[in-house]
Amino acid sequence: MDSNNKNTFSAARRINLVSKTTLFIIAKIVIAGGLLFFLIRSVDYNKIVYALSNSNPNIISVVLLLGVVNIYLQYTKWHLTSREVLGEDNKIKSIRSLFYGFSAGIITPLRIGEYFGRGIEFKDKSLLQVTLATLVDKFFPLVIVAFIGSTSSLLFIYFYFNVSLYVVVALFIVIFTLFYVLILLLLSNKFWNTVLFSRIKSSQKLKTFFDKLKVFQSLDKKYFYKMLLISFLFYSCFLVQYALLVSAFSYHFNYLHYLWAANLIMFTKTIIPPVSMGELGIREGASVYFLTQMGESASVAFNASIFLFIINLLIPAFVGVGMFFRINGK
Repeated sequence: MDSNNKNTFSAARRINLVSKTTLFIIAKIVIAGGLLFFLIRSVDYNKIVYALSNSNPNIISVVLLLGVVNIYLQYTKWHLTSREVLGEDNKIKSIRSLFYGFSAGIITPLRIGEYFGRGIEFKDKSLLQVTLATLVDKFFPLVIVAFIGSTSSLLFIYFYFNVSLYVVVALFIVIFTLFYVLILLLLSNKFWNTVLFSRIKSSQKLKTFFDKLKVFQSLDKKYFYKMLLISFLFYSCFLVQYALLVSAFSYHFNYLHYLWAANLIMFTKTIIPPVSMGELGIREGASVYFLTQMGESASVAFNASIFLFIINLLIPAFVGVGMFFRINGK
């Protein structure tokens, strides 16, 4: 009887391994094919070559180097989260997972494929666990973008739409207070044991949702502050990249305005869901709108945005596809 059970278990295990292998092969084909299809339909190589030929190559080189810094900061953030939330301290797995996420996310609206892509490397973790870890990882940059972006928006409407200073100051106080309270609540254990959450826990329908939220309670303040710092550096790197690209294509050096525009673009992209693949469209439209308001040409704004996409998303996505075939193909 025991022998039969062992044979049944071994057979089930082999079937499970075959199923997983098949799933990974299908994932590789879908992601690689989707990326190629997306690239063919979305990128006009003639325009890219023309834009590059009329840009400042030295500044473009600096932006490319900052792209490496950008990815390193994202890796640092994701590895820290993987260790704290998933219990995974393997640096190689973290970097592969991150690049797989780039590849899967770029070909799906809202970049929802990133959650699945990151989970491919962690075969012993459920999709729900990886999704939760990814949500935690993305929460901190979202807080940074929302706070700095909303503040930049207030300055924009004040200077370009002549809104009353009193209204702007009042709105800033409201925004600052809301974010300050949010941080305090997330750091407070008492917040997770309030009457509100006690009622949520007693509800079977909402209990699962509450259990997901409680991952924040298990994270210590050291992790919280580290993530805020890394997220701020990552966001700052993006802003500097965009400002340098605008300068490279325009041969103007009004960096403060370009940094301001970058903040506005990120905030706009955050509050308006990007339903297109690779978030194309909203980012470029926002770039054209805000930079033309500040005196730059629409072509410069578009080129800066599309090149930022190529450097920070498209190139890493291709690296991720290469990892798929190189690692899983062995």
